[in-house]
Amino acid sequence: MSKRPAVIVKPREGRRARAGAPWIFSNEIAMDQGAKALAPGAVVDVKFDDGQEVGSGFFNPKSLIGVRLFARKTGVAADETFFAGRLTHALALRERFYGRPFYRLVHAEGDGLPGLVIDRFADVLVVQITIAGMEESLPALLAALNKVVGPETIILRNDAPSRALEGLESYVRVAQGAASRVAVEENGARYFADLGQGQKTGWYYDQRDNRAFVAGLAKGRTVLDAYSYTGGFGILAAKAGAKEVICLDSSEAALKLAEDSAAASQVSVRAVQGDVFEEMARLGTAKEKFDIVLADPPPFVKSRKDLEPGAKAYRKLARLSAEITAPGGLLLLASCSHNIPLDRFAAECAAGILKSGRTASLIHSAGAGADHPVHPMLPETAYLKALVYALD
Repeated sequence: MSKRPAVIVKPREGRRARAGAPWIFSNEIAMDQGAKALAPGAVVDVKFDDGQEVGSGFFNPKSLIGVRLFARKTGVAADETFFAGRLTHALALRERFYGRPFYRLVHAEGDGLPGLVIDRFADVLVVQITIAGMEESLPALLAALNKVVGPETIILRNDAPSRALEGLESYVRVAQGAASRVAVEENGARYFADLGQGQKTGWYYDQRDNRAFVAGLAKGRTVLDAYSYTGGFGILAAKAGAKEVICLDSSEAALKLAEDSAAASQVSVRAVQGDVFEEMARLGTAKEKFDIVLADPPPFVKSRKDLEPGAKAYRKLARLSAEITAPGGLLLLASCSHNIPLDRFAAECAAGILKSGRTASLIHSAGAGADHPVHPMLPETAYLKALVYALD
């Protein structure tokens, strides 16, 4: 029998947990003095009030999500053996999908490892931790990564704003090896990513399949890749035979990587630095049109309180994008904000397109690739939404 602390779910609470969800919110937990005294990140056994076992989890009495389960039975230790088992399973799954080691290796709850994201770039791993329990388990995690994957370099990009909700400090450091710009292979193209200084983990594997879908329609077309970051959509479109590609972003450093990536992929793109809303408005006033317009912005809805202003921003982006899409052209609109549901995002996109005076048909709706598995009882992990419209 496990002798570690136990956290009890209140009577008639924990409905989602009973159905298999891995989150238990703080207001569902009996916060007695013993629970309140536990350190953030403590590994606990979780039980319902009738004594039924829920599982093993990371507990944080100061967080809105009080428990994040990592096993459906009690007494499971978050040690090297545990992590090695989960990592082995995650690695085997990715190796079924991809022939080259460029993918998201761990996608948090989707891989049974809450608060943990790991992106792989051949012999380099970028690790992001967002909860106290995983931070406390970092030594065991690193040991397991070296055992299962054996990377040359591990970079800790623990600078996500959400860490503050868990009482964690923000930092970036190299756990082993040396940080540097790396090459990324995806869909037959070659890119570059700055893993130490770039956004998130330095690259967005989640749009891999959506980039390929658009590239398949880009031959002979003009393309505007807005919020291009390092050119993921635009460079692949150019490689597929697009007639002209403009990569638009506010970051000079990201566009420099896009230009270097285009050269490495032996294609040509034009990098334009500027505010996307302002540049799209200027293009619209100038009556410029593109056969394909791609708009994949950073999250406009970072929290629930941002929903209404964020939804308004998505509607405006859809309007501006539609206004510069050529007749018979294609428009991709994406959101990485899990706080806006798909139906609301789609409604805002439709409203924006309508306000532009255009009519459209939705021809493709997608999320992230297979290396971003979704926990079946946690729809919050299905954050990415990508909608492709054919405009009149």
